Amino acid sequence: MTLERWLDEADRVLVAAGAGLSAAAGYDYSDTRRFAELFPALHRRGLRARYQLIGLPLPPALLWGYWGVHVGDIRFGEEPNPVYARLRELVGARDHFVLTSNVDGLFARNGFAEDRVWTPQGDYGRYQCETPCTRETWPSRPIVEAALAGCDASTGETSAVPSCPRCGGPVFLNVHKGPEYVPDHYRPAGRRLRDWLADDVLVIEIGAGWSTPAVIRRPVEQVVRALPGARLVRINRDHAEVPGDLAGRALSLRADVAEVIV
Repeated sequence: MTLERWLDEADRVLVAAGAGLSAAAGYDYSDTRRFAELFPALHRRGLRARYQLIGLPLPPALLWGYWGVHVGDIRFGEEPNPVYARLRELVGARDHFVLTSNVDGLFARNGFAEDRVWTPQGDYGRYQCETPCTRETWPSRPIVEAALAGCDASTGETSAVPSCPRCGGPVFLNVHKGPEYVPDHYRPAGRRLRDWLADDVLVIEIGAGWSTPAVIRRPVEQVVRALPGARLVRINRDHAEVPGDLAGRALSLRADVAEVIV
């Protein structure tokens, strides 16, 4: 298999991951069964999956009731994930970096060095002012835990709606959902990645489709084009096609990542 041979020949690996990786690992925003378990009050209102809540305007108590449970489940779980753990084993002792649009912290929670992970879309582990009145962001675990503690499962609402420590206004998680996003916390990792890239890099792109191609898919193609010795492996269940100009240096694997890295 070419992936195995290319891995054997690689000293430097860039893992580039989109939502498909976390979905394969069990964090699927379209999972209706898990949604019904976690959000019975929202289920009674006719909602069926987490993706329906993205950008949905809700009263603050219900909004933070949802996000408290959601982030508590997807970002602050303590158990290792077998798909991410296997991926870490596959990379092994090779010099590596991670670029991901995922905001769930699963790389750092499964053995990848936190300072070698760039998350340009943000991280559920931090929050910010919605205005924003400041460029400062803060760890979100305290407000998530408070929202969970104040949550009424029968209504889905929480009594602990957070506010900005500076201006007292509304806050949200420090993720890219609009022009108010403050990316400053993540920029140093992006600079470290740019300094780390070298001609011999093997890029393993996993689960990055067409919803936000400018974040993962297009940038890694440009990296491989710019570095004559670089190679790209694209693992994607639905969109595994690779550019024709990268023939001989790009491998398309149309499969679920869990099937490829077992």
